Amino acid sequence: MSNFYQAEVLSVHHWTDRLFSFTTTRESSFRYQSGQFAMIGLDVDGKPLMRAYSMVSPHYEEQLEFLSIKVPDGPLTSRLQNIKVGDSILVGRKASGTLLSQNLLPGKRLYLLGTGTGLAPFMSIIRDPDIYEKFEQVILMHGCRQVSELAYQQRIMDELPKDDFLGELIGTQLIYYPTVTREPFENQGRIPDLLTSDSFYEKIGAPPMSMQDDRFMLCGSPAMLKDTVQVLETRGLTEGNMSHPGHYVIERAFVDK
Repeated sequence: MSNFYQAEVLSVHHWTDRLFSFTTTRESSFRYQSGQFAMIGLDVDGKPLMRAYSMVSPHYEEQLEFLSIKVPDGPLTSRLQNIKVGDSILVGRKASGTLLSQNLLPGKRLYLLGTGTGLAPFMSIIRDPDIYEKFEQVILMHGCRQVSELAYQQRIMDELPKDDFLGELIGTQLIYYPTVTREPFENQGRIPDLLTSDSFYEKIGAPPMSMQDDRFMLCGSPAMLKDTVQVLETRGLTEGNMSHPGHYVIERAFVDK
């Protein structure tokens, strides 16, 4: 059996000239946990050209959804950004990733910290009912340079609270905090700076960072990851994994891409 299967593109949405998302069919045998990623790509000159992409869609949905940047000279994204409904892409049969609640110690609040397309795995996680059983509050922070790059903002704020299945959980336990750095917006500032700001915690109605109660998942730019880890570890928090759960986890699959 091949390591990849052919998935049909069902929809494509271009958020900006640098950002797009798309949905595909899902093979019934493909299994993953919300927050994980798969290798996806295209057949180029008879060879699979693959990159790691987090699933935006939660583990129980029949379709897969992905969020991608557009890189004009990127080996894959220069081609992927031109896909249309009915086209085929390759999807790896094995999912992986570290953004799993079992890698974290028990806590009261879960902070999901993402920049840019680092939002993708958290879109999956906030639609997983299990996460609301494990944590009293889930705080989703999405940092971008410009307001137009705050993908899925309307879905998070307007659609999900009305969801028949998850609406009540999301309405009472999810806090969404979008923030931008390069133009005026109701929330401004980089994620690591906000985590050290009293005004941020006042705005979301949560106490300052606590090693006992707060857990963190990080996915985004190398600069955000580096600076946020410094903030966390200065306060005594430790990184977790499958063998030793900790206070925070990082998705490293995209750091060097």
